[in-house]
Amino acid sequence: MDRRKFLKTAAISSIGLSLPALDPLTTLASSPQPDLAVVQGPSPEKIVRAAIDALGGIKRFISRGDVVVVKPNIAWDRVPEQAGNTNPEVVAAVVRLCYEAGAKKVKVFDRPVNDPRRCYVQSGIEAAARAAGAGVSFMDDRKFKDMAINGLALKTWPLYSEIFEADKVINVPIAKHHGLAKLTLSMKNWMGIMGGSRRMIHQKLDESLVDLAMKAKPCLTILDAVRILTDNGPQGGDLKDVKKLDTVIAGVDQVAIDAYGATLFGMKGSDLGYVRLAAEHKFGVMDMNRLSIKKISV
Repeated sequence: MDRRKFLKTAAISSIGLSLPALDPLTTLASSPQPDLAVVQGPSPEKIVRAAIDALGGIKRFISRGDVVVVKPNIAWDRVPEQAGNTNPEVVAAVVRLCYEAGAKKVKVFDRPVNDPRRCYVQSGIEAAARAAGAGVSFMDDRKFKDMAINGLALKTWPLYSEIFEADKVINVPIAKHHGLAKLTLSMKNWMGIMGGSRRMIHQKLDESLVDLAMKAKPCLTILDAVRILTDNGPQGGDLKDVKKLDTVIAGVDQVAIDAYGATLFGMKGSDLGYVRLAAEHKFGVMDMNRLSIKKISV
């Protein structure tokens, strides 16, 4: 199934959000295919697999022959224990699953804030993704192309073309505190595909994040909460700001993913301007009462 056909199909089923506490093998709704899968356990590989299985399996999202982009957060010169970037084991698990579904090629990249070479190495993502078979590359400035967005704030912006040339895109952000946005979760991870001066969007940050998320349209989002950064984000650095949750949250609706992600920090989705705005424009579901959420411990 090509990406456009998948997105049209996926748009029919809204995705959800969840409650903060994790109970073993708890299902909050009886739907056989939940809106969100929230999985907790000591093995990043196992919790990623269990989350995707709960949503219907990787073949629901990836078809044989697909070229897939897996988009983690690799923004900072930080080691995994500092929770500045997506957990490398989570990224590797997603890459392996894509190949198991028959993907032709899996690409992994990001536009770091710190020195790209140090970020790729220190994060552990370059080594882990390569070991899983992914093509890992630094972004090529020549591949940023002006694209029409026609959103709430962004009308055009140079975006990384390989995202839009792929058959499927999987968003794999980390859950972190953020000084401006309050939290950086799935929707904010798309700042990593922007060219130009990203600081220019800060005056209308919430609107811009909604625009980017709706333009990117991933087929699947897996929010990494193996470790979360509770303060001094998005860069972090002090281990006292890191909380180990051994959790991932998977779904299709980025609004719902981010609303659930807010609960990990004792917040509600409505506390985040971009989540509230996206829900108001019916880009996704923020109301927990409208969602089915499956919670699993493995």
